[in-house]
Amino acid sequence: MKQFLHPAILLAALTMTACKSKDQPPAGPSKVCISDSLSRMIRIDTANTKRIDDQLQLSGEISFDDNKVVKVFPFSSGQVLEVKVSLGDKVSKGQTLAVIKSADVAGNYADMATAGNDIAIAKKQLDNAESLYKNGIASEREYFEAKENYNKSLAASRKLQEQIAINGGGHTNPNGTYIVRAPMSGYVVEKKITQGSFIRSDFNDNLFTVGDISDVWVWANVYESDISRVHEGYTVHVTTLAYPDTVFNGVVDKVSQLLDPETKVMKIRVRLPNSSQLLKPEMFANITVENKQGAMATSVPTSAVINDNGKAYVIIYKGNCDLTIREIQVLKSAGDITYIKAGINPGEKIISQNQVLLFNALREG
Repeated sequence: MKQFLHPAILLAALTMTACKSKDQPPAGPSKVCISDSLSRMIRIDTANTKRIDDQLQLSGEISFDDNKVVKVFPFSSGQVLEVKVSLGDKVSKGQTLAVIKSADVAGNYADMATAGNDIAIAKKQLDNAESLYKNGIASEREYFEAKENYNKSLAASRKLQEQIAINGGGHTNPNGTYIVRAPMSGYVVEKKITQGSFIRSDFNDNLFTVGDISDVWVWANVYESDISRVHEGYTVHVTTLAYPDTVFNGVVDKVSQLLDPETKVMKIRVRLPNSSQLLKPEMFANITVENKQGAMATSVPTSAVINDNGKAYVIIYKGNCDLTIREIQVLKSAGDITYIKAGINPGEKIISQNQVLLFNALREG
């Protein structure tokens, strides 16, 4: 007579089995049956043929997309009157970062005023010379000299306008101040000035750096032995210490051709969309690189595999009363998929949830 095992009985069987010798060979087909109540506690899956998914675990860190980072330099020397932002502030394109008082800028505007007067005088002289020349009173030489002086005044004014443009253009004022504005939207990631500080004429450093993190790069370290397992276009899954339960998906978009001479690792770059802006530069990252271009093999859910005394087994399901313990040879496991070298064929059904209870009951049976 066939025996229907309810969960409570199976648990008791499991307890008793724990006291048995682990060297007892697994049983073949048994008359142990799955009851209706137990059937709701198990899951039945089918062995499939899948391409072997090779997963490589790497470490790395988040960084800015270099194409979305801009350093902001001063237009000219001067004193910092105001600093409008702090490190880490979010800024919009065109937003004021600082106001600087510059003697150079004030001098340029003073020179422009003088140049404007010179142009007015030269134009008046040219008009007079032209009138006198047409009436035969002034010589041709006098007329062309007046015209040349006028053109020189215009050229001097244009040169000053170009100089003002170089020193900030529309960001400057005749009172000698100029405004440093954000060249793009993003975050202030560097700030090297404070209110009241002086910027010397030989100051060659940037005042601010603004970075956009709507997309970020992940640089991962690949050891020499793993180089052949990484190529451009491979799918990548990234997790961070800050958000361990959140997986960020991207692809390998660059593989370095050089190894670091000290660490002996090669760098790969992953581009990640970051619209949520959860990822921050300098964060530590765990990177999983997937290669789905391997050979084909029989696969089962990893949860279906029972490891006992150094061997691997699955429970073959042919019916509620037709259950068999089958030893298998595992080729490799990759996450929730295990690839089988021998012991099971594609299409065979296996139990992948609460199968340990049945395994112990079948061994006892």
